[in-house]
Amino acid sequence: MNKVLVLGAGLVAKPLIRHLLSKNYLVTVASNTPDRAAEMVDGHQNGDVIEWDVKDEESLAAMVASHDLTVSLLPYAFHLIVAKQCVRFAKNMVTTSYVKPEMQDLDSAAKEAGIIILNETGLDPGIDHMSAMRIIDHVHDHGGKIEEFYSICGALPAPEAANNPFRYKFSWSPKGVVLAGNNDARYLKDGKEVFLPTRDLFKSPWKTDFPGVGKLDIYPNRDSISYIEVYGIPETKTICRGTFRFPGWCETLDAIKQMNLIDPAQIDLTGLSFAGLVAKQIGADSEEDIENKVAAFLGLSQDATAMKAMQWLGLFDLTPMNRGVDSAFEVTSDLMISKMELGSTERDMVVMQHTFLASYPDGKQEVIRSRMLDFGTPATDTSIARTVALPAAIAVEMILEGKILEKGVFRPVLPGIYNPILTALEGLDIRMEEEFGLPLVEMPGR
Repeated sequence: MNKVLVLGAGLVAKPLIRHLLSKNYLVTVASNTPDRAAEMVDGHQNGDVIEWDVKDEESLAAMVASHDLTVSLLPYAFHLIVAKQCVRFAKNMVTTSYVKPEMQDLDSAAKEAGIIILNETGLDPGIDHMSAMRIIDHVHDHGGKIEEFYSICGALPAPEAANNPFRYKFSWSPKGVVLAGNNDARYLKDGKEVFLPTRDLFKSPWKTDFPGVGKLDIYPNRDSISYIEVYGIPETKTICRGTFRFPGWCETLDAIKQMNLIDPAQIDLTGLSFAGLVAKQIGADSEEDIENKVAAFLGLSQDATAMKAMQWLGLFDLTPMNRGVDSAFEVTSDLMISKMELGSTERDMVVMQHTFLASYPDGKQEVIRSRMLDFGTPATDTSIARTVALPAAIAVEMILEGKILEKGVFRPVLPGIYNPILTALEGLDIRMEEEFGLPLVEMPGR
């Protein structure tokens, strides 16, 4: 019986653990929160829990050596440590995180060890790659070219739960969501590179209407241009990967960024209130009348969405923060987490959409669209947990059953990997709905 080691028991771990146990694998969950891991294992006879800290590399080595495959659900910064142990003991590995250059550098070593390190097998990255490649390969197989490609995804509260001024709630990695607001963005539009520095990231979101959801904003996500090579579409003139948000998020995050309130730099906050931090960040002389000072600094009216959101969050409160040397990012993200966690009875949702413009040798053009709208179930799992964890769980099954034979560092962009995973996901009611032959007017910006 195959033994699977799962490192981490965070917000997306439970569906993976439960799925693998249901397939009668022996599953060991190693975590620094063993009580939470035990809840996920739920007394299953094939499950085991080990209390473990990521700094304990000696125990990590022993655990990797004694299992057939390791799934790392740790923060991405620790995947490399795990991967090196997997190479050392010639054990396969699965993650749901982006392939960093340091991980790609292990490709030759993984090949020599005869293992696969399969990354980006979650939602985004993961299902986005697999569902995009299914269409890209279809177009190429019919002699066509991808002229334009937009890929947008968002993990959001369901519309009825989007009931705060941000219209957002956290269902996964809260600190990561906020910190991502500091990214730059780079994409290709009509053959020209577009670069958005972080200060402009949220200034001019695109607008769309998504069936079953309503109006959404879109902002570009990191470096889209690098995916031309990943997806094998050197012919494309436009490629943009982006993020969905409800209206309100982009306007508010833009204001918060202008005030340097998600800046991770360490500063002395001794004796300051929340309003005092805001005053410090905008160069005001005091915390008095802070709302008027902020409105003037931002050039906004008092009833602007961003002003209402920051007031609701507590950034204008005179309450002492009781912090010493810390960062504005930590203060703001902690406030957001305290007020914006998804409630235990609330639904989240995942919204994904690919839009392609394809052309063919006979001169024909078509728009192809692929959409997913998936809702969580409060009594069982969030949508984000299911859509991140289950593709990885299916990948684990395929590797252990000898259905994935590639060796080295990979993403799931090969037909032999993505087709079976997408098919299995459909059996779990996670599916992309594809439409072919749409008119050109369906492309964004037309």
